[in-house]
Amino acid sequence: MSELIRSRSPQCPSDVVMEQAAVSPDEVRALAARARTAQAGWCREGPAGRAAALRAAADRLRDRADALTDLIVREVGKPASEARAEVDRGAAILDYYAQACFAATGDVLPPSLPAHQPGLLFTERRPHGVAGLVTPWNFPLAIPLWKAAPALATGNAVLLKPSPDALACGDAVAGLFEGLLPSGLLHVVPGGTETGRAVVEASDIVSFTGSATVGAQVAVAAAHAGLPVQAEMGGQNAALVLPDADLGQTAALLASAAMGYAGQKCTATRRIVVVGDAREFTEALVAAVASLRFGDPAEPTVVAGPVIDAAARSRVFGAVEAARASGARILTGGTGGPTADDGFFVAPVLIDRIDPAHPVAREETFGPLATILAAPDLASAVELVNDVRYGLVTSVHGHDVGALLDAVRGVDTGLIRVNAPTTGVDFHAPFGGEKASSYGPREQGAAALHFYTSVRTVTFAAPPRPTRPTPPSHPAKEAL
Repeated sequence: MSELIRSRSPQCPSDVVMEQAAVSPDEVRALAARARTAQAGWCREGPAGRAAALRAAADRLRDRADALTDLIVREVGKPASEARAEVDRGAAILDYYAQACFAATGDVLPPSLPAHQPGLLFTERRPHGVAGLVTPWNFPLAIPLWKAAPALATGNAVLLKPSPDALACGDAVAGLFEGLLPSGLLHVVPGGTETGRAVVEASDIVSFTGSATVGAQVAVAAAHAGLPVQAEMGGQNAALVLPDADLGQTAALLASAAMGYAGQKCTATRRIVVVGDAREFTEALVAAVASLRFGDPAEPTVVAGPVIDAAARSRVFGAVEAARASGARILTGGTGGPTADDGFFVAPVLIDRIDPAHPVAREETFGPLATILAAPDLASAVELVNDVRYGLVTSVHGHDVGALLDAVRGVDTGLIRVNAPTTGVDFHAPFGGEKASSYGPREQGAAALHFYTSVRTVTFAAPPRPTRPTPPSHPAKEAL
C-alpha cells in the first residue's frame, strides 16, 4: 500500500491541508506511458490549439485568483500580498507561453549544394516527449507553471511531482488544465523520494528546482540515463553596498529582500557586504528589519510569516547558536515570535561580526537570516561576494556608475540586479545561476523553449535536373 503524505499549514500545523497517497514508481511508469501516447497527438495539434489551451488555463487562473491566493497562504505560509502576486504571475506566464507557441522553430541557412541542384538547409525544433518536472513548495504555483507552460507550448507531455508540502497547490495546477488538454497528457504525481526518482527515470527530459544536494543527485541520474536535465538549486546571495548608496532606501530594500516570506526564496539576500565602515548602514538595516511586520501571513501587512516546518525552524535556531558561539553578534530576532506555540515562526535574524569563513556566512540556511560583512574596498567586497560555492544572484547598490559597472563585471553570478533587490524574477528573461546554484541550460523566457526541444538540421535538395543532351555537330555548317 502506498504511503500517505500530508501537507500542513505552517502557521497552524494541526491544520492538515491535504492528504494523498504517494504515487508508486510502477504507477509513475504507467502514467508516463500514457502521457507518451497522448503527446504524439498533442505534438500534431499545432500552435493554435496549444495556445488556446494555455490561454484558457490563464483565464481559469484569473477566475480562481482569490481562492488560490488563500490556498497558497494556508498551505505554505506565504504572506497574502506575495501569494496574490504569485497568482498574477502564474496567469502572465501562461499568457506569455500561449503567445510563444507561435515563435520561430528554427533557422534557414544557405545550403552547400551543387549549383544545378537548388534546395534548402534549415533547422527545426521538436519536443522531447515527456517532461518530468520536480518542483518545490516555496512557489507552489509559479514554478510548476513556468516549467509546465513552455513544456506544453513546445508539444511535450508533463509529469509534475510537486513538493509533499504543497500537495493542494499541485492539485490546483492540475485543475487549471482539466478538460483543456488531451486525456493523459499532464499528470500530477505526489510523493516523496521514490516517486521523484521514478519521474526522472520515466521521462525524456527533466527539470528540477530544489536543494543543491537533491539537485546534484537528479543531475547525475539524468545524465546517467542520457537525458537533458536542468537543475535550479540554492543561493547564498549577496547584496553589495557601495559607500554612496542611499542608507534608508537601500536598508529598506534589503530588509524585505532578506526577510520577506521568512527568507524562503532561492533569490533571498543572505549576505550584505558593505564597502567601508559598516556601522551606519548596520544601524539603518537593523531599524528596517525591526519595522517589518512579522506574524500571521493571512494579515495583509505581514511581510514575514512562518518557516515551512519544524526542521526549518530548528535549522535557523541552530545557525543562530552556532554564530553566537563563534563570537558573532545577534542584532535582531532568533526567537520564536508572536505565535511560536502554534506555528513554525522565527523572528528575522541579522548577524554581524561573523567570520566570512564561518558556515553560517557561507551555507544557505533558507530562512529569515542574513549576515552583515564589511570590506575595505570594492575589490575586496567582490572577492567576498564570490567566495562561496553558490552563484545565483547579486544585487549592487550605489550611485557611482563606474563603481557599479566594475562590480557588475566582477561578481560571478547568473543574475545581477543594480539598485534592485536580489529577489524578483522576470519570467520572460533567462533565469539561472553559476557554480552550485544551477546545472544545465537556463529556464524561463525563450531559453525554456530551447530547453524543452531538440534541434535537428534538415537538408532538402531538389531532385537533380536531367542533363540536357549535347546537340549533334554539323560539319557542313561549321565550314560555312
